[in-house]
Amino acid sequence: MPVQNILLYPHPILKKMARPVNRLDDEIAGLVQDLIDTMREGPGSVGVAAPQIGVSLRVCVVDVSANRHGKENNHGLLVLVNPEIVEREGGAIMREGCMSVPDYTGDVERATRIRLRFRTADGSEQEIEASGFEAVAIQHEMDHLDGVLFLDRIVSLKTGLFRRKNYR
Repeated sequence: MPVQNILLYPHPILKKMARPVNRLDDEIAGLVQDLIDTMREGPGSVGVAAPQIGVSLRVCVVDVSANRHGKENNHGLLVLVNPEIVEREGGAIMREGCMSVPDYTGDVERATRIRLRFRTADGSEQEIEASGFEAVAIQHEMDHLDGVLFLDRIVSLKTGLFRRKNYR
């Protein structure tokens, strides 16, 4: 499946609430594969949400297993269809970046442990607990499904937003 172009802020689809997936079919399977391929092609990417490739559906993928922050604590590749966070705990500020906002990074506060419920690409329901960097990555991607960017969650616009020097 092809790697898709990432939409850049301020593209209007990035600020829209994505629609739930009602039926898992070949179209959704193709979307999931596109998301995986696009995530793996992105420099340092640990996740991509469907709105970032122009599809306003509640689907995202996350895989922090190759990242130095997530190597020790992860579930591997997660395909999240209609994900919902059912429990949050703790809070920490971490530096985040985004392929849709390639020129900036920012300090964002996120829950350090989450419990989420979702459907996998084959339609089975799952509930998992994630913590640390993986929890942060999941929350970041799920924000895209609600039309929220990390820019909307910067802890301080004066001291928490940074111009990225090298992205690619």
